[in-house]
Amino acid sequence: MISIFMNKYNLMIATTSDTVDGYISGFPKDTQDILQQIRATIKSAAPDSTELIKYGIPTFVLHGNLVHFGGYKNHIGFYPAPSGMTPFEYELEPYKTGKGTLQFPLNKPLPLDLILRIVKFRVEQNMEKAQKKRKI
Repeated sequence: MISIFMNKYNLMIATTSDTVDGYISGFPKDTQDILQQIRATIKSAAPDSTELIKYGIPTFVLHGNLVHFGGYKNHIGFYPAPSGMTPFEYELEPYKTGKGTLQFPLNKPLPLDLILRIVKFRVEQNMEKAQKKRKI
């Protein structure tokens, strides 16, 4: 079954899978390799997180949404939320950005170290938020 819908970023998403493996397998081999790189980087930065498909794209969850990523015709979309981008704004200048979104061109190497640091930062944010909720 193919699900087609507009996600919260007003991008049309077509997905045939409820799993991250299934999502990735729907792309050309070169794009699959890049998606697997970003997936492995996120997993290494957030080993206790859970992978899901949300909004039609792979999502890592740890005390709430951590980061999302997705494959597109000319880029990889990475969605760490606006608060996850602020401390890295100078390093993000070479990339197309939007509110809580980053685009990494398919024809250039992924900035895996930057992605790793952003995910670690988001883990800290979500852990702090979870701790505050427990104290209430």
